Amino acid sequence: MLTPAAQKQAERLTALGYGSLPICVAKTQYSFSDDPAKLGAPEHFSITVRNLKVSAGAGFIVALTGEILTMPGLPKSPAAERIDVDDEGKITGLF
Repeated sequence: MLTPAAQKQAERLTALGYGSLPICVAKTQYSFSDDPAKLGAPEHFSITVRNLKVSAGAGFIVALTGEILTMPGLPKSPAAERIDVDDEGKITGLF
């Protein structure tokens, strides 16, 4: 089920040409449902999509089903820690 806000977002994304992109569902990690209290693999549940975000570079739409924090996966050691500039202005450590 889409909330009214998510329905408007879906219509807008479709009008912008993103309507055929695959969908990635962001939900609680504790359940197949969007309810963290329904642990594991509950039966007979509905999912409510509250928000839609386009990830154009990745080529999909993210359907947010609750109070979910989305963030990119980051390495333990960011690449920025390996970048340096020597006394002559030469930059090392870039890709």
